[in-house]
Amino acid sequence: MKKALGVLILLVLALPVHAAETGHPVTLWEVSGANNSVYLLGSIHLLRPQDYPLPSALDAAYSDAEILIMEVDMDDLNPLATQAAFRTYGVLQDDRTLRDLMGSDLYEQAVAAADAIDIPLEMLHKTEPWYAAMTVEIMMLDRIGFNPTLGIEMYMLSKAQDDGKRIDGFETVEEQLQFLDGMSIEAQREMLISTLTESAKLGEMMDELIDAWRHGDLDFLETGMLEELAQQEELNKALVTDRNERWAARIAALLDDDDDYLIIVGALHLVGDKGVPNLLRQQGIGIYQLSEPPSLK
Repeated sequence: MKKALGVLILLVLALPVHAAETGHPVTLWEVSGANNSVYLLGSIHLLRPQDYPLPSALDAAYSDAEILIMEVDMDDLNPLATQAAFRTYGVLQDDRTLRDLMGSDLYEQAVAAADAIDIPLEMLHKTEPWYAAMTVEIMMLDRIGFNPTLGIEMYMLSKAQDDGKRIDGFETVEEQLQFLDGMSIEAQREMLISTLTESAKLGEMMDELIDAWRHGDLDFLETGMLEELAQQEELNKALVTDRNERWAARIAALLDDDDDYLIIVGALHLVGDKGVPNLLRQQGIGIYQLSEPPSLK
């Protein structure tokens, strides 16, 4: 998927930086309602130990919020039900195989690309192409030190559980898997081939993207990631633009509330003309990007 590879797990990025960096934008927005504030945080779902501490602006938004909303309600996830959902939507239950779904020519291309990155594609022979693509990407990220337990959602989940804050979700795990499983077989094939062919450069791509994320460089995020993803129209529509529209409507409704909210979604959803911040602006809602506080030194 080229520079947009991380969208398979809703944006996975990382780069070690010095904690003392201050005074720069971050991938975080604030919307003011009549009696409340709603913060929109672009998330990175897997990180490494050296990627901490996070920008202090993120903790400030968390402290101000009474309620957190994530893509999925992480507080109520049932691991057994989640595993069952992945099996239902991602694992072939009949006598078909990944080769059958890919077609002989594309499958051989996939095998060659997998061999080049030391991935035994045969172990995924009973998966659908989208599930194979996701599995490959997670394996490659694990090799270079990324861990889902260190992602922003898990970081905020731990804080919220300690503080007794409420956590809600926009979607269920099953709904998210249905988005992927509902894509045409052609889009799924393209997803797998792109993931395999671009994974060799994953470390370099993640370094560039996390630096842009950390410094709120929206132009880089859009041109370096979103524009390339948009070339895969079906994937972009299913995983990004359709969801952005639904979320923008729900966020606008929160502005009539008295509670302050922190909304945490993949950073890809917050950039570009069809990103959530711009969709809110089109409704006449004021929204502005926040910055890391300048150093007092």
